[in-house]
Amino acid sequence: MSLILKNASYIDYASGDITKGHLKVNENEQLPLEFFNESEMPSVSVHDVVVECEGKYVTRSFACGHHHAYSALSRGMGGPLKPPANFYETLKYLWWALDKSLGKDAIEASAYATAIACAKNGVTFIIDHHASPFASVGSLEVIADAFDKVGVSHLLCYEISDRDGEKALNDGFDATAQYLEKNQGLIGLHASFTVSESTLNRAVQMAEKYNSGIHVHTAEDIYDQTFTMQNYHKSVVERFHKAGALQFAKTILVHCLHLNDNERKIIAESPVYVAENIESNLNNNVGFFNGRGISKKVMLGTDGMHSNMLRSLKAAYIIGQTSEQLAMTEACERLNRTHEYIASNNFKGDAANNLVVLDYASPTPVTRDNYFGHLVFGIESADILHVIAKGKIIVRDRKLLTFDEEAVSKKLSDTAASLWYVYKKQKV
Repeated sequence: MSLILKNASYIDYASGDITKGHLKVNENEQLPLEFFNESEMPSVSVHDVVVECEGKYVTRSFACGHHHAYSALSRGMGGPLKPPANFYETLKYLWWALDKSLGKDAIEASAYATAIACAKNGVTFIIDHHASPFASVGSLEVIADAFDKVGVSHLLCYEISDRDGEKALNDGFDATAQYLEKNQGLIGLHASFTVSESTLNRAVQMAEKYNSGIHVHTAEDIYDQTFTMQNYHKSVVERFHKAGALQFAKTILVHCLHLNDNERKIIAESPVYVAENIESNLNNNVGFFNGRGISKKVMLGTDGMHSNMLRSLKAAYIIGQTSEQLAMTEACERLNRTHEYIASNNFKGDAANNLVVLDYASPTPVTRDNYFGHLVFGIESADILHVIAKGKIIVRDRKLLTFDEEAVSKKLSDTAASLWYVYKKQKV
């Protein structure tokens, strides 16, 4: 079965080149998109789906370079259990308290909420960083199943950390190994200041065993650097580099706000990628991202704040003009660079048959030379009419086809209420 997009204006996501005509999309990701000019219609079988796209724009769907699905049900939950004096206490009294409250039902509901939001925002590939220290084993399988049912592809990891004791630590490694035996994924670590030397070395050995990489928060707050320097006599990136975590092209360093020049040099000379999460950084008051020296390795994430990559793009560009003199073209390249990361590491699920159809009524022309300007200042998630994942329509006329949103909405609400109750009962 194939999908035919009639009379489409296809925009190459990397170059901005526009091709008008009919577009044939295959479910097999090994097959390329097929273009036909307006005078020739491809042969259509009774099994094919034809969608009229006259006046619409078609382009590559989006991929999120760093997400936290586990935080999806925190909206409206209330603030930290105790007013935080700094970022460390925000983690301790909010996010670590939340992840300790997660059981299987809450993990599943969070995954569905995230996948649905991503799909409707045109995000068809999610790189996620999960944490549930008292319900870790099997948690990645639960998330993967929910993502698969909604129709979005994924690259998952479990956030291994020493912060919750030896059992939680070992369970995190077990959860990771169990998942990687059958699935593509990464080895997740929380951050340098919650990871001992033995845990870091063990994670690197696991990455070598499974031909994977490390997905880790890196110098998000100055506390991470201060703690690491005091306890390990190296900066965060220098520590990871010495341990071998930066040898893997699949490694993702998240945030990277408080870096010295040597750390930037190490990253630039390594095969790793950096995930920028500018809105989260501002919300947590930890500083401004600056891609100086490493900009060609930077991709965009949301850090769980939302599931809208167009929003992340606009924030990265507008704020980046001040923090790093960021050019519009580079901001758009960061949006697209997650595709580069996925493809260069041969992960599945993000081929050319992942597309969005935009009902974008611009008052000005859209051309190859100004497409990035439209992407930053014009196109919104509300303009996403259809979403195609792995050659199949999963959102049509802004309605999710793969999953009954109405049926799941009450369950999500009830699960959130139960989660909030457990969260608020914790002692501080």
